[in-house]
Amino acid sequence: MAKPNYQFEKRQREQQKKQKKAEKAQRKLQPAPSTPETEPRAVQEPRAE
Repeated sequence: MAKPNYQFEKRQREQQKKQKKAEKAQRKLQPAPSTPETEPRAVQEPRAE
C-alpha cells in the first residue's frame, strides 16, 4: 500500500488558500455593483395637508 504524500497535500492546501486570498483581494478592489438591496431607500413620509 502506498503511503500518503503529506507534502503534496500541504502544498495543495496552501495554493488553495493563496488563490482564495487573491480572489478576495480582487473583489475588494472592484466596486460593488449597486443593487436595490444595498442602496438606501428614500422613504417618503406621508405629508399632513
